[in-house]
Amino acid sequence: MTVPFPFTAVVGQDDLRLALLLNAVSPAVGGVLVRGEKGTAKSTAVRALAALLPEVEVVAGCRFSCDPAKPDPACPDGPHEPAFETRPSRMVELPVGASEDRLVGALDIERALSEGVKAFEPGLLADAHRGILYVDEVNLLHDHLVDLLLDAAAMGASYVEREGVSVRHAARFLLVGTMNPEEGELRPQLLDRFGLTVEVAASREPDQRVEVVRRRLAYDDDPAGFVARWANEESDVRQRVVAARELLPSVVLGDGVLRQIAATCAAFEVDGMRADIVMARTATALAAWAGRTEVLAEDVRQAALLALPHRRRRNPFDAPGLDEDKLDETLEEFAEPEDSPDAADSSDAPESSDASGDEDPDPGPDGPGGGGQPPSSEPDGPQGGDTGAQPESGESVPAQAPAAGEQSAVRAAEPFRTKVLSVPGLGEGAAGRRSRARTEHGRTTGARRPRGTLTKLHLAATVQAAAPHQRTRGRSGPGLVVRRDDLRQATREGREGNLVLFVVDASGSMAARQRMSAVKGAVLSLLLDAYQRRDKVGLVTFRGSAAEVALPPTSSVDAAATRLESLPTGGRTPLAAGLLKAHDVLRVERLRDPARRPLVVVVTDGRATGGPEPVALAGRAARLFAADGTASVVVDCESGHVRLGLAGQLAGELGGTAVTLDELRADSIAGLVRDVQGTQGPQGTQGTQGTQGPQRTSRRAA
Repeated sequence: MTVPFPFTAVVGQDDLRLALLLNAVSPAVGGVLVRGEKGTAKSTAVRALAALLPEVEVVAGCRFSCDPAKPDPACPDGPHEPAFETRPSRMVELPVGASEDRLVGALDIERALSEGVKAFEPGLLADAHRGILYVDEVNLLHDHLVDLLLDAAAMGASYVEREGVSVRHAARFLLVGTMNPEEGELRPQLLDRFGLTVEVAASREPDQRVEVVRRRLAYDDDPAGFVARWANEESDVRQRVVAARELLPSVVLGDGVLRQIAATCAAFEVDGMRADIVMARTATALAAWAGRTEVLAEDVRQAALLALPHRRRRNPFDAPGLDEDKLDETLEEFAEPEDSPDAADSSDAPESSDASGDEDPDPGPDGPGGGGQPPSSEPDGPQGGDTGAQPESGESVPAQAPAAGEQSAVRAAEPFRTKVLSVPGLGEGAAGRRSRARTEHGRTTGARRPRGTLTKLHLAATVQAAAPHQRTRGRSGPGLVVRRDDLRQATREGREGNLVLFVVDASGSMAARQRMSAVKGAVLSLLLDAYQRRDKVGLVTFRGSAAEVALPPTSSVDAAATRLESLPTGGRTPLAAGLLKAHDVLRVERLRDPARRPLVVVVTDGRATGGPEPVALAGRAARLFAADGTASVVVDCESGHVRLGLAGQLAGELGGTAVTLDELRADSIAGLVRDVQGTQGPQGTQGTQGTQGPQRTSRRAA
């Protein structure tokens, strides 16, 4: 078994280490969400933390790790014998592809029906009780699993309800999630459920990077020897965690400090009261970690930097972070006069030794954890900033100077709420909120024989299958003899997320600044809708003589928004090239993710001027989508009193329909939904529908 990398040997990342240690001192803080680029020691630090946690006493033989001093009276393995044993704290990892049964546990429904016993197999929530539950790439986890996970973390218990059989067990754990924002964001409602958040990035300081490489190579060459060299530092931190836990109940949270916390949350307009509670618990843990029994203003400041940035993010286009000048002004305004001298004295003390547990009070000018300051800028993924101006710079100049006949990028108009567009038929893709699909959650529509483990029992269908065989099975009394062949899995219908591929015309005919601003605003609105419906998105643009994939399909809609914002315009209109490029993107994506159905959104005025016979070539390219049965919609950007209707003709070739920019707004015709036609024939879905005939718009009350 490989020994984990020592926690104290992690170079830099002061905020990350501090947030993890505060949760180790006080699990009531609510866990940590670690956001940052790949290769920044996120997973390494989390796995190393488990070795610092004190050993726990558990009831011998209890699968739910009950505390022998206070055993859970509702434990499924109870009542317990007085015997106990000591074991190390566990770190349990939840894989991205885990099922609901793997997370919360599974009932043996066959035994429950035939024998009347509660045969329950604990899940990962039970394994993580009194330890750490680590979710790598938590933003890629299905939403309903994240909901279950966060509910259990908030309540300290897991509830399993299956066809009249109910099981409850304790589930108190330190929750840590890591994610790369380039791969997609968590919904704001889920972000709020994490107590603290930390932004991490690789250091740009050469000396620090050299030290990272040196330590990693030494660990890989001799893991046991490397860990032994850090044993004293690990022991010191472990003892400090134990001491802080013992001191925590004695820490005083004064009324003045509470007023500062409330004023800070109000000043930054965070929703709800969870931020106030988390800040209070974090400030208390900071004081205990520093060995104090009184919470100071510096604790409140540090708590705000860890607890508030992710709660101010209301949509995927909001930049994370906190205005530290505004924070300092608020704390100063609401500081009690008599506490000011104390605050001044405390500011002279080395802040890092009290706050982060690091012996070095200066993490360096470019410290990866930011020294309590969330970074305002981070690399844009593997491409490393090849997308033009960074959004935080406030500049709209693209990465390269505009070529002849090309205009620089213009800002998008304000986004708006769009009409619902969806894919026809019944899919089986990843859970989302756009199109109809067979899912694990939703309304029950029928039953089938289970494939593998039975997860959702259809009781009526099971009874109906077993009833004709009762005499041959020798039933002599009340009850029902049920065998495995009788079991029926419930089929359910819910909603799935789709791949929304935007094909955007950036040619000279679209280059009027006011017009392109409106077009970008419309695409931004559709991106926001895609984020809310849990879609993947991609972006293809065409202008001049060719088309390019500005963003390969991804779950990160804010990355798409960044590419869109820096998009210049000008040149001829190679419409066919744009459509062919989009068709090629879909072909590759069908191989990677065949269950996720696509929706193509072409944003153009319909003109085609690039290459030989541009109109005929564009028509042939469009008919490829119709032949594949790909759902599509054309957003008609043509303006002026005289309109050629070219976008409508393109929609007909695609087998879809056209909507104008005005019609795209949800409030343009109150309560109506646009149906987009594809090639499958009418199938009664809300949103994108299928037919080969002329464009058709159906109106239905929303």
